[in-house]
Amino acid sequence: MEKSVVRVENLSHRYNVQWAIRDINFEIDQRGVVGLLGSNGAGKSTTMNIICGVLKQTQGEVYVDGINFRENPVEAKRNIGFLPQKPPLYMDFTVDEYLTYCADLRMVDKMDVKKAVDEAKARCGISHFSSRLVRNLSGGYQQRVGIAQAIVHNPKFVVLDEPTNGLDPNQIVEVRHLIKEIAEERSVLLSTHILSEVQATCEEIKMIEQGQLVFSGTLDQFDNYIQPNTIMVTLANPPAEASLIWEGVSNVERVTDHRFRLRYDGCRETARRVAEQSVNRGWGLEELVVEKSSMDEVFAKLSGKANGEGKR
Repeated sequence: MEKSVVRVENLSHRYNVQWAIRDINFEIDQRGVVGLLGSNGAGKSTTMNIICGVLKQTQGEVYVDGINFRENPVEAKRNIGFLPQKPPLYMDFTVDEYLTYCADLRMVDKMDVKKAVDEAKARCGISHFSSRLVRNLSGGYQQRVGIAQAIVHNPKFVVLDEPTNGLDPNQIVEVRHLIKEIAEERSVLLSTHILSEVQATCEEIKMIEQGQLVFSGTLDQFDNYIQPNTIMVTLANPPAEASLIWEGVSNVERVTDHRFRLRYDGCRETARRVAEQSVNRGWGLEELVVEKSSMDEVFAKLSGKANGEGKR
């Protein structure tokens, strides 16, 4: 059985008397992007800083590539690349000078530093800026330099904290594409509170609210966490709206002359009943789509659970 890239066991931390996170458990065991989702103040940064070795936990254990962080922090950190929300850039360095410095900090062998820097620049699309001062780069390219420092030592696990924060729409698309490319070769943990960011880049989600892990699963499982409760139906020969209300259907909204949104009680038989009635009554069914709950609704539901509606 292949060992996990990251394993977190019963992780808890408190500042003075207040617990920031409590009994968090999860594993990351594949290449790809995992979203660490949660609202501001939920405990994401605390969890992330502990996993990266920036903060020492109060209780629990963190294993990176099977290495216990408490027992061998230096060796564990060799396998981690970290981009904080504010990239730790030295503005008066050239791109080459900065990445060389970062490679030295990461204990890359002296003979391999130039190769490591060149590969990181190529991966992040900044090779043509090698001799340019960091301060003279645009925000998007500064972010690319920040990502390059996180992968210059070829780690197995990369943590990115709000990597598209402050970028314009075009830069956001470019950085998202870069993150997906990096994740083809290693595991990436992407911390964010922006739902569209998760939807665009992540395959799995870990969600923390009120210091607790309230969800761990795939993006599809997250989307379907709340049972869908609306059906969008298109009819060539639509009846009066009242004819579409029967047992289980509480409300009908006419979207266009031929499209209706039916709000129902979640029963799986409702969609089949719509199709049957359409055939029997000659409504001319053209399309029937069970609508998913929006990510915002799922996020709100899970956030509410952390505030006292029970733990999953």
